[in-house]
Amino acid sequence: MWYFSSPFVVFGDEALSHLEQLTGERALIVTDATLAKLGIAARIEAAFHKAGIETRVFAEVEPEPSLQTAQRGAQVAIEFAPDWIVGLGGGSPMDASKAIWAMYEHPGLDATEINPMVTLGLDKAKLIAIPTTSGTGSEATWALVLTDTEEKRKFSTGSRELVPTLAIIDPTLTQGLPARITADTGLDALTHAIEGYVTTWRNDFSDGLCLKATQLVFDYLARVVRDGNDLEAREHMGNAATIAGLGFGNANLGLAHAMGHSFGSLFKQPHGRAVALYLPYTIDFTTNAVMGRYADIARFVGFTDSRDEEEGGRLLAEKVRELARAVQQPLCVADFGIDRADFREMLPKLVEYAEQDTQFFTAPRIPESEELAQMFEYIYEGKPIDF
Repeated sequence: MWYFSSPFVVFGDEALSHLEQLTGERALIVTDATLAKLGIAARIEAAFHKAGIETRVFAEVEPEPSLQTAQRGAQVAIEFAPDWIVGLGGGSPMDASKAIWAMYEHPGLDATEINPMVTLGLDKAKLIAIPTTSGTGSEATWALVLTDTEEKRKFSTGSRELVPTLAIIDPTLTQGLPARITADTGLDALTHAIEGYVTTWRNDFSDGLCLKATQLVFDYLARVVRDGNDLEAREHMGNAATIAGLGFGNANLGLAHAMGHSFGSLFKQPHGRAVALYLPYTIDFTTNAVMGRYADIARFVGFTDSRDEEEGGRLLAEKVRELARAVQQPLCVADFGIDRADFREMLPKLVEYAEQDTQFFTAPRIPESEELAQMFEYIYEGKPIDF
């Protein structure tokens, strides 16, 4: 027995106007200082006010949100007593809003204890996720990642009850994104889609979503990086991110995320850029054992008619690299400007952190520790994976 979790999704032109149709008394908007300054939070407030709903903004969420920030947000929620909680922004505000929702409904709850086996029984509020980037897919998943700044550790947790009630994907909210952030987040969506299709937890429901999301990213990412005001491309990339979130959120991920999480945390690199770096190499590593179902993806996107697994995997890895070059994504660790000696010093931790990552265990081919270390070494200089 398995489950498929999904929010109610509103997407396309004027999707934000759906907020004007909601009923309720109070909405707490969880976001960051930049989006508050840019007036994006005010746009959300205005829509709620048209529905006769009072609002309050909690704009303290930082990148890689902390447990302590979520606890402060939960206290604001307890005082304000909202019946709607809104996660507005990239993955950080949406993750924080999930934790705030749980702690608002259960004051005193330790967010580190949230897990799929614990029943939360949420009934005071509903959660709305409104992404302002096209990549994390957090608007469609039940996972959240927080950092405990006191204990100096990051933890990943979640519950199916924390899937947003409503996700609103409005292309105008991503229109002002810089090209670099557009590329990073779009490559994150691609990595979600490809890994979600080949994970050992894949299923009939997730497969179609991951294939479609992959096609959309290949079709529209380079185009929207070239012209950030291309609203058609923005809309399709927003859809791709959410569709990929629905896919991997119900199937898990793989080795590129495990390695990228490790690399990104130790060398302070953006999540999407980090996981995308490792994607083509992990495709090659998996294809070397003639595993991965990558030929399905290559055929669906239109790269080939062949059903040969090895040929399809090699072709897909090369197409990923071509897209990465088109959006100026680094193709090896050295391209990040990281010193080789510093990298080698961190190698034991890179391996340790990757092997502890929850995504590591659902990869179609799992490396031994020595193989994983060798992969990290190869990817430093961009050497092809030949084992």
